[in-house]
Amino acid sequence: MVRIGVLGPVKAWSDAGIPAPLRGPRHREVLGRLVAARGRTVAATTLVADLWDEGRTPADGLAAVRTFVSALRRALEPDRPPRRPARLLVTDGPGYALRLPDHAVDARRLEAALSDTRGATPGVTLARLDEALDLWRGTPYAGIEASWARAERARLSELRLTAVERRADALVALGRGAEAVAELDGHVAAHPWREEGWRLLALGLYRSARQADALAVLRRARTVLADELGVDPGPALAQLETRLLRHEAGTGPGDVWADVTDAYAHGPGTRARLEASADLLRTLAVAGGLTQARDQRLVVVHAAEQLGDPGLTARVLTAYDVPGTWSRSDDPAQAAEIAAAAERTLAALPADAPGSLRARLYAVVATETRGLRGERGLQAAREAVNLARAAADPGALLAALAAQALQAVDRAGLAPVRDAIGAEALEIAERHGSSTGQILGHLLRMQARGAIGDLDGAGVHADEAAALGRRHERPLVEVLVEWFGAMRLGIEGAPLTEVDRAYHGAARGLAGAGMPGMEKGLLPLALLCLRVARMPAHAGPADVVPDALAGLDAGPYSPWTLPWRLLATGRRHEADAAVRRLPEPPPGLLLEALWVLAGRAAIAVGSRAVAERARHALAPAAAEIAGAGSATLTAGPVAAHLAALEAFLADDPA
Repeated sequence: MVRIGVLGPVKAWSDAGIPAPLRGPRHREVLGRLVAARGRTVAATTLVADLWDEGRTPADGLAAVRTFVSALRRALEPDRPPRRPARLLVTDGPGYALRLPDHAVDARRLEAALSDTRGATPGVTLARLDEALDLWRGTPYAGIEASWARAERARLSELRLTAVERRADALVALGRGAEAVAELDGHVAAHPWREEGWRLLALGLYRSARQADALAVLRRARTVLADELGVDPGPALAQLETRLLRHEAGTGPGDVWADVTDAYAHGPGTRARLEASADLLRTLAVAGGLTQARDQRLVVVHAAEQLGDPGLTARVLTAYDVPGTWSRSDDPAQAAEIAAAAERTLAALPADAPGSLRARLYAVVATETRGLRGERGLQAAREAVNLARAAADPGALLAALAAQALQAVDRAGLAPVRDAIGAEALEIAERHGSSTGQILGHLLRMQARGAIGDLDGAGVHADEAAALGRRHERPLVEVLVEWFGAMRLGIEGAPLTEVDRAYHGAARGLAGAGMPGMEKGLLPLALLCLRVARMPAHAGPADVVPDALAGLDAGPYSPWTLPWRLLATGRRHEADAAVRRLPEPPPGLLLEALWVLAGRAAIAVGSRAVAERARHALAPAAAEIAGAGSATLTAGPVAAHLAALEAFLADDPA
């Protein structure tokens, strides 16, 4: 799909990022006018009037416009066969329209970023607006002085200023006031009439322990607005000045946390503090502070165990009720210790301990053993669900179902099972008003429906999860949904360059999010699987592994990507050895995708043994899409790969 940029001189680029040959200023002006129409039809007579001032319209104006349109069509669709109707710049009645999705036009992406971040958490806002502001190349529609271009230029410039201020607001909210100040100084100097810029500059200075400078900025704002522009400062600036003088504007998120925990440290006794600490860590984790919460969780659990009260330890262990949807642990060593502590606590609980508490402990065992081989995790998940049902405790049942979903990945073809788990979790959560449970249910169904091939259904659940995440300040939900969006582009056949960009954007959102179990190696694996999914029947691995993977570490997925890298560079003997020593893929949402990589590499090197293992493992998932149950990547329909494996194995090796 072609991309068009108007946040600067009007330009267009092909799928591969090659500039389209826009011949001259009139061609750019016609293209820009059609972009500004946002897909609506622009009459040819209107284009003539917009291109030439009144009284200067040439006699052959309509013919000239048709010539410009014809040249633009060749530039935008150079591979379109002769006499085949245009797909992008189409004739519609008496005029022309540009049929492009919003993500193919930079101005619409800027608008979408502002819309998407309205009410979003600061972290999500910052990431989205950083990406959107990077699209700005200079004066919008530069060089075009028609009235429509001036109006669009003013509108887009206003959107950019709003984005700059909203980004600064996010920086201040995240405790990064000094960074906001550095950018806002120039902003208010260039746009002194924007009171929001002055307000944020003063607030950023105050939050950076520069109260005197903050008050000086507000005085300067009053002077500039009154003396130079002839207006009085609005109520927002006056209210901020009052708050600064009263020291009431310094409680950012970090300050509140520090003040409350400091006060609590001088209050209740040790047992109450331990239970409260576990609750606080859960809140921190679901609010996006996974790394910090995980670092402290084991400390709290060990401290509880030292008191010799299994009931207390059980409550501390189960208070950290952070349901996950990814099947690889973020910290395997810590997960093993947490699981062991839960097992010790289960053994030490008195016989009359509530069944719901036991259910939650079994859910902890099942959650912390996800991604591991063996039966213990599966057994623990079953125990958790059975005990929670018997206790009729909806909270315990939600925790048990979350754990069961993480364990329902031990073999291929279990997407319908996970879909049923997600549906039950969603029904319980909606009935009992659990926002965490609702998010969990939607994410589980987003994954499962994607695996089954119901992309529209998966998309509905993705949208619902994202909306709940924004409403309840769960920033990690947006990260997961962004990966689903990139994967969906790949399944629906978007150009490789477009999908690659989406994957790189999703990877940037995941970086530092506190989910190394998901982050490590996922981007190169997604890029490789995308290409394997689209691999023509006659293509070899050398055609599949391009420079897109260069320099990317596949981490835990290296054994499955290595044969492809070797084959791509002609090192067949080494690739053959790498295929033959491939381990069984671990239980997880990527099980089918890893088996596809193993099986197709086995075909390339002629390894019948590995190809047979892959065929046997993939057979139960014949109706699914490989990897789509992860909602992050896809290696294409399993059935297509099974057919290739069966054809290879049917050949007589003699």
